[in-house]
Amino acid sequence: MASEKDPLVSERSGTVREVGNHAIWSLSSCKPGFGIDQLRDDCMDTYWQSDGQLPHLVNIQFQRKTMVSHIYIYTDYKLDESYTPSRISIRAGTHFNDLQEIEVIELIEPSGWEMIPIKDIHDRPIRTYMIQIAVLSNHQNGRDTHMRQIKIHSPCEPTSFDLNKLRNFSTVQFQQYATIR
Repeated sequence: MASEKDPLVSERSGTVREVGNHAIWSLSSCKPGFGIDQLRDDCMDTYWQSDGQLPHLVNIQFQRKTMVSHIYIYTDYKLDESYTPSRISIRAGTHFNDLQEIEVIELIEPSGWEMIPIKDIHDRPIRTYMIQIAVLSNHQNGRDTHMRQIKIHSPCEPTSFDLNKLRNFSTVQFQQYATIR
């Protein structure tokens, strides 16, 4: 289900946009200096480090219902070893009390971006107020976890209008508006 991909390629294509900056982020725990700022700073050398018992949680709350199509998580087993997540649950809902699990992924020594498609039962992006990313287990039975980056993507609405759709007028009254003077 998960596959490696660079989220910037999708963002530059104009088909999606990163909406994580429109959300309020919180963590179940973190070591001082290894929190949300490091998780969202676009630097692969910094990371969030949890400090407590599993599961480790990243909570992402939007102020309005937001369409989410993909979540990208950057991890690096070579650098983080036992701190690297091996099993992650993605949950969505309107608040903490009604979260539903929508995806569980297994990571085997990941290095780089992991793309997690977020779809409903009709294979469409979901609309949600809240997403929770739960680290259920780490490699080598590690206790704390490292995540280097998280990106949340929402599909973009097409902004251009195809003028060719307007050229097939069938009546004389409409054909007079087929061209602009």
